[in-house]
Amino acid sequence: MTIDMEKATALIAETWRDEVLPHLEAYIAIPALSPSFDPDWDRSGHIERAVDLVERWMRSRPVAGMTVFRQVLDGLTPLVVAEIAPFGPATGPVGSTTVLYGHLDKQPEMEGWRDGLAPWTPVREGDRLYGRGGADDGYAAFASLCAIEAVQRSGGSHGRLVVLIEASEESGSPDLPAHIGQLAERLGPVDLVICLDSGCATYDTLWLTTSLRGLVGGTLEVGIVTEGLHSGSASGVVPSSFRIVRALLDRVEQAETGRILLESATVDIPDHRIAEAEATAGLLGDRATEAVPYVPGAGPMVDDPVEALLARTWRPALSYTGIDGMPSTGTAGNVLRPRTALKLSLRIPPTADPAAVLAEMRTALEADPPYGADVSFSRTGTAPGWNAPDLAPWLRSALDEASRTQFDQGLQLYGEGGTIPFMGMLGEQFPEAQFVITGVLGPESNAHGPNEFLHVTYAEKLTRCLAQVLDAATRRG
Repeated sequence: MTIDMEKATALIAETWRDEVLPHLEAYIAIPALSPSFDPDWDRSGHIERAVDLVERWMRSRPVAGMTVFRQVLDGLTPLVVAEIAPFGPATGPVGSTTVLYGHLDKQPEMEGWRDGLAPWTPVREGDRLYGRGGADDGYAAFASLCAIEAVQRSGGSHGRLVVLIEASEESGSPDLPAHIGQLAERLGPVDLVICLDSGCATYDTLWLTTSLRGLVGGTLEVGIVTEGLHSGSASGVVPSSFRIVRALLDRVEQAETGRILLESATVDIPDHRIAEAEATAGLLGDRATEAVPYVPGAGPMVDDPVEALLARTWRPALSYTGIDGMPSTGTAGNVLRPRTALKLSLRIPPTADPAAVLAEMRTALEADPPYGADVSFSRTGTAPGWNAPDLAPWLRSALDEASRTQFDQGLQLYGEGGTIPFMGMLGEQFPEAQFVITGVLGPESNAHGPNEFLHVTYAEKLTRCLAQVLDAATRRG
């Protein structure tokens, strides 16, 4: 290790305290909803405000050899780019690039924030900084630059770096391929990708994400009559649009167990991923299934910790994330409603083909509609999953050393149930690249839901790990 970690630790702590946290709080206050949730994002200006904040802060940092710019393409959300020349006496493989990735767009507010908290109001309580987007994934830009700065000011080295901060990830990264295409020559060959948009199973060691599920989504809509009808007159003759929806969903999901019935959405789980789940379950024990705020008397679909981990990382699962056509219970009259629409979100295994799953799902939902109802599965979208390549020995060693230095415990591996479309995209484009996918979304952090928080102490330690890995990459075997 060439970096002086005692000096780097002090620099990172100072930067987080004096620079990162105040800017993160300002970022949390911006309702920078992803384009899927704010179709008028360009007019509302919230993403622009978030981009301005992040870009200005990046430009202000005393990082040698850095160029910061905003890439703007017609009709697309902008991309913030920082290009940093190699630094120090050892710079790793000639011509190679390390990409550091994050995003600044956000999920919607969500109901259920506890008293004293709100999505756009940053609140610090001990190690927790509450507010939408701080952990998912606003901290990433700040942590990346903070780590790079610490390497340079603490006697370390790093190779050529490119930091990419996008603004459409929560919509499935639809704008990113065009941006990456525009940057292709500037990126050059990428041999290491670092992504800070994932999670950790605990806050006491470094966790590396080894797989991500893909995503297939869309809106299932059923219409049966052209207008609402008195339920006393119509029911028993006119079928309920909601019952038709139920029948169609039975073609996709087994109601009693949640098992997905689409053949294309089921894969054989690799043996080494099962072994990882067994190791993680042995470490976590009951925590693998208990870190969920169930209502009294409720519990998980599976009790076995190994099966629970595999269920959330390698098996498909369907969620119902939105509904149209239903009045609130306080305003609902005795009316048979004309239409029902459900937004469906199907998480698929890392190696499943999202296009094949979407095609099978559409056929299952739209074919032979009951009672001749008007059925459509529209506004669809897909995102690929990702299964990590084997870690190079130098990288595994560097990550383990960083974890032991910062946490006094070795590196841990596990799969995540979420989706980061950029990883699949880069995995295809740079098949020889190594990947470090990690993050701060740990127990109770609740990304996308109410009471989202960033674990500040963990984020600082993760920043220190990142500095160590960047330095170690210049001496890889």
